[in-house]
Amino acid sequence: MFTGIITALGEVLRVEKNPARDYLLEIGCPYDLGPYDLGTVAIGASIAHSGICLTVIAKTEVSYTLQASAETCATTTLGDWERGTKVNLERALKVGDELGGHIVSGHVDGVARVVEMRPENDSVRMIFEAPSGLARFIAPKGSVALDGVSLTVNEVEGCRFGVNVIAHTQAVTTFKTLRQGHRVNLEIDMLARYVARLTEKD
Repeated sequence: MFTGIITALGEVLRVEKNPARDYLLEIGCPYDLGPYDLGTVAIGASIAHSGICLTVIAKTEVSYTLQASAETCATTTLGDWERGTKVNLERALKVGDELGGHIVSGHVDGVARVVEMRPENDSVRMIFEAPSGLARFIAPKGSVALDGVSLTVNEVEGCRFGVNVIAHTQAVTTFKTLRQGHRVNLEIDMLARYVARLTEKD
C-alpha cells in the first residue's frame, strides 16, 4: 500500500522489451536519499513507479531491476517508457508511517490524458480525460492518483475532471514535464471502487 506522496524521482536506465515475455527495467534513483539507500531496499520490495507497484528482483550499487508483465505494459504508460524516462517513486507504507495523501494500492485502473493546462494563481489547473468506464468513480472533492501522485478532484464534467497542482508538487514530480496530450496512469479511489461494487444490481 502507498499514500500517493512522491519521495523521489527515478530514471529508466534500461528497458528490455519482448512481447513474448515479461519486460525488464533497470531504474536509477538518488540513493543518497535515506528511503532509497540500496542497503534498505530488499529483493522482493514493492515500490510504486509513477503509480505502478513493481517488485525489485535484483540490484547493483547504483540501480535496481524490475520485472513487468506484458499486461501491465499494455494497460499502463509503462509500455511507453524508454531510456531516460523519469518516474515518480514511492516506497511501500510501513506501520506507523504518516498517511499524507490517501490509500493507494499501486494497481493502475487505466490511463487518463491531459486535455488542458492553465495557470491558476501559484498553481496549475490540469484537466484530464478518463476512460469512459472509470469516469463514474471520480467525484468532486474525491481523491485520485495520477502517475502515483495523490490529488483532490476539483470538478467533474462527463469523462473530464480537473485538479490543481501546486508549485511544490510540480517541482518534485514528473508533473513539471506534463503537456497537453500526455498520458498518465490513473488509479481511482479504492473506497469508490468498493462502494460501486456493493451497489451493483445482480
